[in-house]
Amino acid sequence: MKEIKTKITEEGSIVLPDDVLQALNLQVGDDVVMRLEDGELRIFTRRSYALKRAQDLVGRYVSPERSLANELISERRQEHY
Repeated sequence: MKEIKTKITEEGSIVLPDDVLQALNLQVGDDVVMRLEDGELRIFTRRSYALKRAQDLVGRYVSPERSLANELISERRQEHY
């Protein structure tokens, strides 16, 4: 992962370099979401944050050993026969 060094301004702002803005497809004035996780500050675009939240919510109900697709296929096969 690329390390980016920047400074915090007197107002508490952090300046993101142009290459970071381009990589995240951000423009001046766009909204972002910041999340503090395990002592790290993570910055998300609004779209990527919504996706992360959806994945977190679904992840509560699905274990890695469980395949919802396989369960659906199995149910359809039982209905068919």
